[in-house]
Amino acid sequence: MNGSQHRRVVAFTATQIPGIDDRRYPPELAGPLYPEGIPIYPESELEHLVKDYHVDRCDLAYSDLSEHDVMEIMCRVLCAKADFETLCPQRTMLRSTKPVIAVTAVRTGSGKSQVSKYVIGVLKEHGLRTALVRHPMPYGDLAKQAVQRFSSYEDLDKQNVTIEEREEYEQHISGGTIVYAGVDYEAILRQAEKEADVIIWDGGNNDTPFYKPQPGLWICVADPHRAGQESTYYPGNVNFKCADVIIINKANTAPKEAVEKLKEAARARNPRAEVMVTDSVITVDNPKIIKGKRVVTVDDGPTITHGGMAYGAGKFAAEQHSAKIVDPKPYFVGSLKKLLQKYPHDFCTIPAIGYSPQQIKDLAETINKADADAVIIATPMDLNKLIRINKPTTKVKYEVSDEPEGPKLRDIINKFVKSVVKIP
Repeated sequence: MNGSQHRRVVAFTATQIPGIDDRRYPPELAGPLYPEGIPIYPESELEHLVKDYHVDRCDLAYSDLSEHDVMEIMCRVLCAKADFETLCPQRTMLRSTKPVIAVTAVRTGSGKSQVSKYVIGVLKEHGLRTALVRHPMPYGDLAKQAVQRFSSYEDLDKQNVTIEEREEYEQHISGGTIVYAGVDYEAILRQAEKEADVIIWDGGNNDTPFYKPQPGLWICVADPHRAGQESTYYPGNVNFKCADVIIINKANTAPKEAVEKLKEAARARNPRAEVMVTDSVITVDNPKIIKGKRVVTVDDGPTITHGGMAYGAGKFAAEQHSAKIVDPKPYFVGSLKKLLQKYPHDFCTIPAIGYSPQQIKDLAETINKADADAVIIATPMDLNKLIRINKPTTKVKYEVSDEPEGPKLRDIINKFVKSVVKIP
């Protein structure tokens, strides 16, 4: 790169997700300046890349990083003799011709999709069409994934999506919501605008919005089970400080003091934001299967792995029905067994990891090997559609609900519709 006006991207690095490095960002997406595309390397090669490509500047575009991890990456870049920068979200957002409600979070697994479903439900009551745009999940052929549209389970099968993608898409599709995803977020936005009155940005992990919520709302969901992390994880701390609305979710399963701690943090760090508390109501479709039984739970993969949680909704479903959770870790095989080394925090559930056919096979074998009477499927997708399980299963559902006292999310959305949206 030479000069502030003439910059050339020489490489991307990747981490956290297996199998997405050691390939190329395709030339048809990179543009005419990159006829051969842009190489993608493992982050472990960062210092060598700076030297070999004579890099002047490295931009951080990761998410769900602790402050320590951000500083460590910065230190590596500076010691390699390059500048280190982060990207301003307001400068990287694409401007929509339609109102945008951006749903973001402090950490992955805080309940963004629950909030998005709630918001969409209220918008539908006003007769408004919505399109939900998900954060990119570039696990396959990037050129073929430029713009993806999902409106049915058949669409998921046609595009051969991973478990992680199903976790995010299925729950919206089942409610009749059109989901967009992919890689080219300008093209995605323009297509979504053609069939929606309001765009819902449902960000992955704790990323900042890709679309400018003006006019609109920037919502940040905070998790009282991880109180304190609203100021120590990047870029969730940016969401928390910039949001118009802060939702403290899962209040019904979290300690009251943790909820109060988040309220205090919101007042101190973002005094202009409207703050409200919601419950995450957990139900199971067949309680008889797990009542008083020995069970294993399967929870959202990213929440348990890089999200750092020791448990998910399955724990509370088990407690509701006096089920005893069996420690699944002794039964982990293959790629799941490797997770115990990469994520050493003590979790008591099976993370639904399935970025590749082998990982899906390992997940099925782990569940089937576990010495338990039944399985609580607490990941947002129905695993029975993808793998054969040799034990009775019950599916967990969780939905956001306004608390009886205090401000209501419904009122915020109604106010947004009245002041911003032109009802057809």
